[in-house]
Order: sequence, then structure tokens, then C-alpha cells
Amino acid sequence: MNPQAPSAVVMVRPHAFHSNPETQGDNGFQTAGTVDAQQALAEFDTAVAQLRAAGVTVHVFDDHGNRDTPDSVFPNNWFSTHAGGHVALYPMHAENRRRERRSDVIELLKTDYRVQDVIDYSGLEQDGLSLEGTGAMVLDHLHRIAYVAQSNRADPVLLERFCTHFNYEPMAFAAADPDGLPVYHTNVMMGIGTDYALICLDMIQDPTRRAEVAARLGETREVINLTVDQVAHFAGNALELTGTSRLLALSARAWDALRSDQKAVIERSATALPLSIPTLETAGGSVRCMLAGIHLTPRERFAA
Repeated sequence: MNPQAPSAVVMVRPHAFHSNPETQGDNGFQTAGTVDAQQALAEFDTAVAQLRAAGVTVHVFDDHGNRDTPDSVFPNNWFSTHAGGHVALYPMHAENRRRERRSDVIELLKTDYRVQDVIDYSGLEQDGLSLEGTGAMVLDHLHRIAYVAQSNRADPVLLERFCTHFNYEPMAFAAADPDGLPVYHTNVMMGIGTDYALICLDMIQDPTRRAEVAARLGETREVINLTVDQVAHFAGNALELTGTSRLLALSARAWDALRSDQKAVIERSATALPLSIPTLETAGGSVRCMLAGIHLTPRERFAA
């Protein structure tokens, strides 16, 4: 198993997809207005089919809209899984996103995979703390580093607690878009593969910290420096997966935004898997946000 590129994911099928009014204020990637929920559903189903055709195991859960959870299609924010059988549950910033947590997902993980423990941080919502999973943290699973853009969705105390518990080194930095709005989730501006890292260094405000992050990534990977415009097209919101080969899942819009030299770096290590999800992207997230990677060992009856 490649620690950086999981071979299985959880995805949540949104039957009543719409833009979330509670996250509009701090998600600069979100588009206001009405959307076609049926088109969003069709995009989701096509993406699942493409992932499965590429050899990725996809566990799909349905959200029929009865709990008013407009961002449920982005499950990577409320839980994460880790080698050794560990699962983490996270406190969410927006109240309606807290309803996305569901026990059937955790039961599936316990049934199909070896789960040793579930660490539940979600109760810290009552203290006004949030740490929105692998949206807030981009994890280098190989070298145990958690890269975090500072925001109201990534509490520094809780980040330290997570890193101590899961044995990661925190590397936090201030990042903002051209209008000065803090980057709400780290995974819209960066993604880490096995041999390369996508990141918009220009969004890191402090020059010294920018150089430190670039140097740290460059120690182990080829750094693909994204432009602010490429980030606006979700080029940073990508996840490396293992299917029949190593893959990079990202949106078709994101792939089209990359230059040929940037694509060449990726293609030396992975096969691009562009997924067309323009309606789903109006919610302010893209392909990586839709994929909750499973870094757990399958139980024997499910092992290949």
C-alpha cells in the first residue's frame, strides 16, 4: 500500500445539492445562486464510474437531503483515516456541516477495514474550535508533516493536539487570495503526491515562511508552483490515488488550467484522471474535497 496514495475512498452522493449559505462568507471559491441538483448528481455518478473504471475502490453513501447538509459531498472535512488502524473525527466550523457526520460511514470502515481506534475531536465544537480534516490539513503521509493554511477552520491548539496524537510535524502558514481573504482550506491551494507537490507559493504571505515551505517540500519532491489563477480553477485541489496504476484525481477544469510543463512533471509519476464536475465546484470545493481517502488495511475477505 502506498501511504500517500490510497486505493479506496468514501464519497457521498448529494441528492439535494445546493450552495451552503453558512459558508459563503469565508469560502472565496464558492459561487452564490441556484444550481441544477440533478446535474450535480449526474456529475457525481460519472465521477464515481470513472474512478471505479480506473481501479479505485469507491464506497458511496447517499445523502437524500433530509438533514439539510448542502456540503455533504465533501466528506474529507469531517473524518480522516490513518495507517495503523486510526480514524479521526473533526469539529466543523459551520453548524450545518456538523450534521454531515454519520455513523454508517464509520461502521463501514470498521466492518471492511482494520480499525483500532476512533479519535473524536468533534466535541470541541462546543468550545468554538474547528479543524476541518484533510481540507484544513494537507498531510505528507510519507514524511509525517501536516501543512496548514491558518484560518478559522484550523485552530492552532487543536492542530498541535492532532499532530501529537498522530505523529505529524505541524507546518502552518498564513495564506490569502488576491483580495486578502484567508485561504479557507489548505487543500484548495496545495496537494501532495508521492513524487511531486502542487502548491501556490505566492499565496503564502510571509516571504520567509514561503521559502521555508518551498524548501521543505523540495527536500523530498518536485515542487509544481501554481499560479493564483490556476488555484482559482482548483488546480491545487487534487488527490493522488492508487488504482490499476498511480493516478492523480482532479477536475477537468483544473487539469486544463495546468501548463504542459507542469503536466509533464505529474505524468512522470502518475496518470491524470480529470473529472468533469463544474456544477459541484460551485460549492467552493473540487475533486479532492469529494474524496475521503482510506489509509486502512482491508480485512482479509476484502483484500485483493
